[in-house]
Amino acid sequence: MKYCKLCVYPDTKPDLWLNGEGICAACISYQEREKIDWGKREQEFKDIVYSIKQMKFPYDCIVPVSGGKDSHYQVIKAKQYGLKVLAVNAATDSLSKLGRRNLDNITSLGCDLIEVSLDRRIRRGISRTALLEIGDSSWPEHVSIFTVPIHIATKLNVPLIIWGENPQNQYGGPKTAQGARTLTERWLSEFGGLNGLRVSDLIERGVLPDDSSYFYRYPKNGTLKNPTGLFLGYYFPWDGYENACLAAKNGFAWNNGPVEGIGYAYENLDNLQTGLRDWLRYLKYGYGRATDLVSAHIRAKRITRDEGIDHLYVWDGQYPRTYLGVSLEEILSEININIEQFLEVAKQFTNPDLFEWGNNYKPTPKFEIGVWI
Repeated sequence: MKYCKLCVYPDTKPDLWLNGEGICAACISYQEREKIDWGKREQEFKDIVYSIKQMKFPYDCIVPVSGGKDSHYQVIKAKQYGLKVLAVNAATDSLSKLGRRNLDNITSLGCDLIEVSLDRRIRRGISRTALLEIGDSSWPEHVSIFTVPIHIATKLNVPLIIWGENPQNQYGGPKTAQGARTLTERWLSEFGGLNGLRVSDLIERGVLPDDSSYFYRYPKNGTLKNPTGLFLGYYFPWDGYENACLAAKNGFAWNNGPVEGIGYAYENLDNLQTGLRDWLRYLKYGYGRATDLVSAHIRAKRITRDEGIDHLYVWDGQYPRTYLGVSLEEILSEININIEQFLEVAKQFTNPDLFEWGNNYKPTPKFEIGVWI
């Protein structure tokens, strides 16, 4: 493994590249913020807002929300610029109590909220299939968060959707995708978390009935053409921690302690299945969600690289015995999976170049965090 010399991203991260000096794409993008004329980009955003408001639709924009820190920030930012916001939530199947509380808080920001809950029996069948076949039970969430808001926008004639950061810029990705300011169907097909599992595959195998697939598909044009989807992080510097602090001032509740497998109290508070997904990602690529957050803190100079590595040794790749206080057994039972089956899935998707399994649930890493090997 080769690690970025500035942050703690490894080159095993999908789509990440390191330059000749050993610096990753995410760090390069962060450094290039200094060259950006943010005043000019803010004016571009203001111009878009002005043109949208001239249309005089009931809602100026849709903000897709989970109830997390970033969706709070997106709503707050849109309201600051005078947009009439409709928040749209593609419901998480395994919503935590804290997630429910924070999602309910969204309407206190001065917007309406539509929650779209997809057939739970079908959704859980998809989650089970996705866990067994691609090692990610959150596949329905990856898809619906991008498709549901667009469906609502086309039906209600809302011309603009305000997304959060461009992940390819924030976390490192292909150079051609890092500067994207809009989210399109093509972007969704390439970066939307499908992992090779298509809606048509699920329909053909009877996991997803065709007559129940409407909200899982990218919509065709409605009365309006498909709305414009903007990455807010293109127009304003994006910082997840600062977003969390702003959200907290507006009613967003942090966890009462560090979240399992992450080590911070402000991230991934809504979906109880996140612990499964993040641990499996760690086994596939040698890094988990804690690495994302630590790397962002290092770039923002809130911690040093050595401090970040110390954090990862404690938190990254932590076995999800519980998540937000709920047991692994209970979380898995919702998708009809037991512990033994889950561990078999984990072994199946473990990268043997990075880990060696013993006789327990804790595979042994073959790498040292942050060190080129």
